[in-house]
Order: sequence, then C-alpha cells, then structure tokens
Amino acid sequence: MSKTQQDEPVGFIVEEARATEFIFASDRKRYPAKFEYLTVNSEELVDRTLKPVEVLAQVERITSQSLALRRSLDIEAIYRIKEAGIDDVKTWGIARVLGYLVPTTKGQPPRILLPRRAVTPGNAIYIAPDSLLAKFYAYPKEESLYVGNLISRPQIPVHLRINGFRRHVAILAQTGAGKSYLTGVLIEELMDRGATVIIIDPHADYVFLSQSLKGDKHGFSDRVTVFQNPESTGRYSKKDIGGVESYTVRLADLDFDELCGICGIGEKYTNIRAGLATALKQLQERNVVYLTEDIEKELNTVANTEDLDKSIRFGALNATKYVRRLHRLRVFSRSGVPIEKIIKPYHSSIIDLSGLGNRSTDYIVSRLLKDVFEAVATDAFAYPVFVVVEEAHTFVPPEFPTYSANIIRRIAQEGRKFGVFLLLISQRPGRIHPDSLSQCNSQIVLKITNPRDQNAIAQSSERLSEDLISDLPGLNVGEAVVVGDITRTPVMIKVRPRNTREGGADIDVVARLKQARKAAGIDAQLVQERKQEKKLKGAFSEV
Repeated sequence: MSKTQQDEPVGFIVEEARATEFIFASDRKRYPAKFEYLTVNSEELVDRTLKPVEVLAQVERITSQSLALRRSLDIEAIYRIKEAGIDDVKTWGIARVLGYLVPTTKGQPPRILLPRRAVTPGNAIYIAPDSLLAKFYAYPKEESLYVGNLISRPQIPVHLRINGFRRHVAILAQTGAGKSYLTGVLIEELMDRGATVIIIDPHADYVFLSQSLKGDKHGFSDRVTVFQNPESTGRYSKKDIGGVESYTVRLADLDFDELCGICGIGEKYTNIRAGLATALKQLQERNVVYLTEDIEKELNTVANTEDLDKSIRFGALNATKYVRRLHRLRVFSRSGVPIEKIIKPYHSSIIDLSGLGNRSTDYIVSRLLKDVFEAVATDAFAYPVFVVVEEAHTFVPPEFPTYSANIIRRIAQEGRKFGVFLLLISQRPGRIHPDSLSQCNSQIVLKITNPRDQNAIAQSSERLSEDLISDLPGLNVGEAVVVGDITRTPVMIKVRPRNTREGGADIDVVARLKQARKAAGIDAQLVQERKQEKKLKGAFSEV
C-alpha cells in the first residue's frame, strides 16, 4: 500500500475491470459517495519497466440493492425481514479511471498517463488523499488559471491550462446556471496573465468588469474599456458603468462587395451594381466621406444624368431602395473606431450591444471580428487575442446565415494558427452550428436539462461520457464539468467567487416588489388597515 493512501480500504474491485473503468463492492456503511476520488494499486510500464503505480479514479455510479427486499413485498413483510436482519443489502459502484502520475525532471510538473493495463479484481480501493488530487489538478502559475475547487473536495483548487485555450473553448449552460459568472472568472484570470480579451456582450453582462465587488476600482480597472454604439439604448447608463467609448463603423471603409452584401444586391443584379458603383466612384472622386443619405443623393444624380448609359441610370434608380437598408442597421458614421483602439496588449474591450436590434448587433460583430482576425493574421497585432462570444447561438445558428457566421467559423477553423482563440458561450448549444461547436476542443458545461442541448454537447465532444452527460441536470448553480485540452482529466468543479462586479445577475424580485409597494404608498396603507383590524377584533357577535 502506498504511504499516501488512507489506512483502511473502502471496498474491493470485483467482476470485470478495464483500463478505463472498474466495478467495486463496498461496505454498506462506508461506501464512497458519487464523485468521490479513489486510488488503487496497479502496475504499468514506465520507461519500459513494469513498476507499481497509484491509479486515480472517480466514482461515477453508486448503487445499493437487496435481493430480499423486493418492491412486490407488503410493508409487514419488509418489517419482519428488517427485524430478522436478513435484508441482504449490498453496495457496489462503477469508477472511471483518470490516470496515474509519472515523475519528471526537477522543476517540471508530473505527467499524467492513462493506464494500458486493467486493474486486478480483488485489489483494495482507498479514498484518494488530498495531496495526490492537488498534483493532478495543478499547473505552474504562469501556465494556469484558477477557476474553482473540486465539488467533492472543496479544499482542493482546480487550475485550467492556458495553452488548452488554443483549441477554443465552449461554455454551455441553461439560463441561470452561472455561465456568465464563470466566464467573468475566466476573464479575471486571463487579465491577470496579461491577456488581450474582446468580449461580445449582447446583454451588458460584463460591463462592470472594471469595478470591484464594492463598486470601486481594482488592480486592472484601467485596462478595461466598454464600447457602445451611439444607437444603443444600453442596459445600464454610462454613469453606472463609469466611462464608455463610442463604437462606430466608417461607412466609406466598406469595400464594394461588402456594401452590396449588406444591401442584399446579389451578383446577378448587374445593372443595380453598376449604378451603385458609379455613384460611389463619383463620391470618392470628390473626396466625400459619405453616409447613407449621401449615397442616396448621388444615386438620384446618376439616375438623372442623361449622358450616362441607360442601364446604369436605371440601375442607380433601383439601387436606392436597397441602400435604404443601411439606415436600419444604424451603426455607420463618417468616422470609425480604429482596431488599434480595441485590441491592445494586456487589455479587455467589452462591446456592449444591449439595446440594439439583431441585424445591427450581427453586423457589428461581423465587422469587428474581421478587423481583429486581419490585425492578428497580418502581424499588425503581435499578441494572442481571446474572443468571448456571448449568446453564440444567435451569431452562428445552424439553420440560416448571419453576417457574423462566416468569420466566427473561420476563427474556429484557423484562428489558433495566428493566435485568435474563441470562447463560445450559450444556453442553447443545440442551436449553435455543429461545425463551430465541434471546433471547441474543450467544454465547460454547467447545469443543462434540455435533451436536445445535451445531445448537441454529446455529439460535439467525445470526452463527455454518457454518465457525465446524465449528471448535468443534477449540478447546482455554479457547478460545472470541465473536459478537453484545458484540463488533464475530466473534472467537476465549484466555480470560485468573482473579484469583479457582475452585470448579468438576476434581479431580486422580492426586494423590487417591496420597493414598488413603498413607491405606491401601499406599505403605509397596510399598516393602517392592520391597526384598524386589531381595534375591531371581538367587536362582533354571532347571530
């Protein structure tokens, strides 16, 4: 027995055992709980030599059963069996093998290998010591993010591997399970390591990242900027947020094909495209920094210029109704925000899209991510960029195209080569395009009860077993399953408390209702009515 193991076994391996899992029988009073960690002694080839190793496993299922106590029995028979002490209760379980530690050179963390040999039936199992678990879920500080603690051992911290983010990450959970809170924790940790973070924030969940829990500044407050489009009504006022920059797109910066794409002018509309091209050329020749209304005026000028070809004049006239679509986006201006202002070393930029329509939001995300990808891919920006996309299902849905779908899918497929890494956040994984979801080699999954969403997660990740999927509905708020390249082995965590203020928390309905009563003067009225009731008590007799 290893010196790190507790003295007394809690069970023994029985029946069939594999390299990936084993069945164990345990005492009915001392059996390990679900999610508990176990160790068992085994042998593995280490440096071509068969050596004793301590294999770590986790309880996936625990079952108590009795051959004597059947549901067909009446309650009196059950009482007699219990009194006679012949209830014959047996406890057994299934444990998933996580791996074993192999020492490395001094100063390097130990390696974790998966066993190639099955553990032997009859071997004793022990409760894993804290010291072993701490080694399993730790990385050197500069290489890791501290996100929480083991659910079954809250004293054991869990760290995620930063290099695992190169293969993209999906954070998935139903509404209210804590996904935005967890994402805030990850952003705090990334900022602490000097990361550049772009946050697509449709509901203003992250606009208070520059504030501490008390509402004042913290260590990297000056490295957080919130951007809003002038047309956004915003969920919170600029005064509440504490400083907001304007985000606009310079209409004149759009190339011709992009402008036609937004307006819905397909390639087959040759006359309309020719009329629009003529109008834009004339504006550019006069050095006009144009807006939508300038394009419309120029189209009218082209349509009424008799020395131009008739097809161009007719095309310009018809182009007017398409160009009016630019008005509905309400994101363009005569000046735009340069990408250098948004992506900076050791800086987080939050793009607050709350209050904007879906088409406007979609276009802003498309334009911004194209600029980010181009800046990093061309070495105009030399550092890694982490792109957080909240409500990812609205930008890359499976059933219809969006402005932003192509660039998000491109980042998912090619971003890791250049240093652009995605964090896709969603409460409806079943509504995310499967190609984008499958490109996320790591998943952090909180509580999910919808079968369609569970199935989408299972199809996108081979590392989530059926047992882990079945555990998702039983997770509490703030608890998550982590799998993939960001962790050595699948792990279940309780997310740590945040250091920054949360923007997306649910409102306190009871407190708000109390405030409403007070504002309406109802509370004072109720006090008076109850005083009156006490005075009248006992004043009436039965008739």
